[in-house]
Amino acid sequence: MLEKKEHSYEKAVLVGLITKDQDEEKLQEYMDELEFLAYTAGATVEKRFTQKLSQPDSKTFVGSGKALEIKDYVKENEIGTIIFDDELSPSQLKNLERELEVKILDRTNLILDIFAQRAQTSYARTQVELAQYEYLLPRLTRMWTHLERQRGGIGMRGPGETEIETDRRIIRDRISLLKDKLKVIDKQMATQRNNRGKMVRVALVGYTNVGKSTLMNALSKSEVFAENKLFATLDTTVRKVVIGNLPFLLTDTVGFIRKLPTQLVESFKSTLDEVREADLLIHVVDISHESFEDHIDSVNQILQEIDAHKKPMIMVFNKIDDFSYERKDEDDLRPSTKKNISLEEWTKTWMAKSKFPTVFISALTKENFPEMKRLIYDEVMKVHISRFPYNDFLFEYFDEEEEEKNN
Repeated sequence: MLEKKEHSYEKAVLVGLITKDQDEEKLQEYMDELEFLAYTAGATVEKRFTQKLSQPDSKTFVGSGKALEIKDYVKENEIGTIIFDDELSPSQLKNLERELEVKILDRTNLILDIFAQRAQTSYARTQVELAQYEYLLPRLTRMWTHLERQRGGIGMRGPGETEIETDRRIIRDRISLLKDKLKVIDKQMATQRNNRGKMVRVALVGYTNVGKSTLMNALSKSEVFAENKLFATLDTTVRKVVIGNLPFLLTDTVGFIRKLPTQLVESFKSTLDEVREADLLIHVVDISHESFEDHIDSVNQILQEIDAHKKPMIMVFNKIDDFSYERKDEDDLRPSTKKNISLEEWTKTWMAKSKFPTVFISALTKENFPEMKRLIYDEVMKVHISRFPYNDFLFEYFDEEEEEKNN
């Protein structure tokens, strides 16, 4: 494997709008996430620009005065990239680049670029390439201006980097070819899923960077890549897991995100099929994140879009070791640490009253793992019994780690 070369981070600024559909608090949440996306892609954010408008300007997204303010700042501070929090129309992209004279990216392009960096297998690269071409097709005029200047860096990876003569006909042909290629791979993957025998299939789902891969490693005792960056995992990973003496297949899937580009949902159809065809879902939530409720809603919305929202589910609230809160009592001098919330207290919160079986854990420190494993065992067993009611083999639950401690 080739060693990664060190690279300097690009300087960027972020731009977002406060609108009738998005108040200032919500915008700041999105901008925090956009900054993390920028960092994941390889940029440092120097400044954020926000503006209050009833709706985005049809020509330049922001008003002319704000555009001038941004232009002055990027020129004075030698900023090379401006990232907008929403998807820009082809005309907005073209107008903004002409007016601001720097590289313009929107949220969709940024996410596509991260996917292009993260794709490891031929299948993932094909999915990302298809999404990039579908994004590129209506924006060819703008992209050509980039190609003429031969800029590199964030947003410039992938198709069309050196082929200035690319036209719509060639791209449409390429899209058609990639779709045919994915159909063949999808059939192969469907066959693989059918050949996995009669074991119960369980899929990890959740917002990006909630700890799914860390949990996968802990349960399957494998080495799935995990990193504190968004979309660390793109390729679907399937491992055989045994809890007690009950075996099942556990799948780690790509993380979801708010404002997920439609091109990616379509391109990663087969990856999402792993979720769609699972018998049981484990919805992992980062309880330490201030927007975890929004993350739950976003995941549930995508599950509904792919018709997987009616499946049996376990709610796993992760990162309790990282959770802290500020006490309102001014006379209480105790520090805000994880010790302020015990497992017993977690069970009394509204999260514990979910319609789904719920558990609170730390995948990193393995806190409360025995209870989680027991819960997974019980839910997998329910699926197993419903599928094989006349199976003579009796499964008995026991925790290997607890047994080892006792012995």
